[in-house]
Amino acid sequence: MTRRERLRRCYFHEELDRPAVYSRTAYPPGDPSYDPLRAYLAEHSELKRGWWGQVQARPPIDVRREPHSDDWEREISVLHTPAGDLEASRLVSLRGQPGLDRTHFINGVADAETYMSLPMPDVGGEVSSFFEADREVGDAGIAEASVGHNPGGAVAGLCGSETFAIMSMTDRDVLHALLARERDVVLNRLKYLLERGVGPCFGVSGQELIAPPLHGPKDFHDFNVRYDRPIVDLIHEAGGRLHVHCHGAMAKVIGQFVEMGVDVLHPFEAPPLGDVTPAQAKEAARGRICLEGNIQINEMYESTPDQIRQQVRALIEAAFDDRHGLIVSPTASPYIRGAGTHCLPQYEAMVETVLDWVP
Repeated sequence: MTRRERLRRCYFHEELDRPAVYSRTAYPPGDPSYDPLRAYLAEHSELKRGWWGQVQARPPIDVRREPHSDDWEREISVLHTPAGDLEASRLVSLRGQPGLDRTHFINGVADAETYMSLPMPDVGGEVSSFFEADREVGDAGIAEASVGHNPGGAVAGLCGSETFAIMSMTDRDVLHALLARERDVVLNRLKYLLERGVGPCFGVSGQELIAPPLHGPKDFHDFNVRYDRPIVDLIHEAGGRLHVHCHGAMAKVIGQFVEMGVDVLHPFEAPPLGDVTPAQAKEAARGRICLEGNIQINEMYESTPDQIRQQVRALIEAAFDDRHGLIVSPTASPYIRGAGTHCLPQYEAMVETVLDWVP
């Protein structure tokens, strides 16, 4: 079985010869210490070539930067709408660290109404780069087309977690209007891609912004499942499959991912950082969702190779008894700058344990 066929079978809920093994690859930018790990994973693990084709017109935003400190610049974005301007800001690291959002476009009902004055974005453009990516990855894996943020994640990002939480109690109807608009934005983009043969594998994120512990199961269903289900249905009707990346306390909502129709779920974290064990996740997802995970990323830096082997064996034992639906993977991309050679033995241990697995 080729690596491509194995991943395809994971997404389509078919029997496997062994679990797949994969790692997300958003390495620290410009860090050559990870070059050996890149080469090792390219040779020995299942690969996903992410594709983020820009086929929808970008909103009219002007961006400027100004000094903030020795380590940060402040980036200010001004969104121009027919009803007026909205402003957001974030800190951008000068040391290669992740950015920090500070203020958001929507801070209440008035801003939401201003945002909704925007016309629906036009859709168009070439998608040939998707098929080039698919050819390039070849038998080593699959090309996965990004849907971007789901409607809930997009709206939560516009508001920020605090404003979204407050409006979920004071102005729920306004949030639903925003969510309906973003659902239609995603559907328009997705229809364009499907009509041009992009797929069958798609990826989406953003559900974690409205998931436990930030929000309870009712909000998860009302703001995620309700608006994601038409997106999943459209993908399935076209013969496609959908991967979801969602951190959080999954025990309370993993059944809702099944209801939503998700095909692959990453990373279903166990205690202490999560609340669902591999066995519990398998019980909820069996035959419906392929589980991708769940080696905590810090373990790739803090554990020994033998400890990683033990974790991988335990994961396979708990979640691969039916020879379906498991992609062994860390919970996130490698992330510590300059530590590529330090984590390499742990990644090798993870991959080798999967490759050496026998029923």
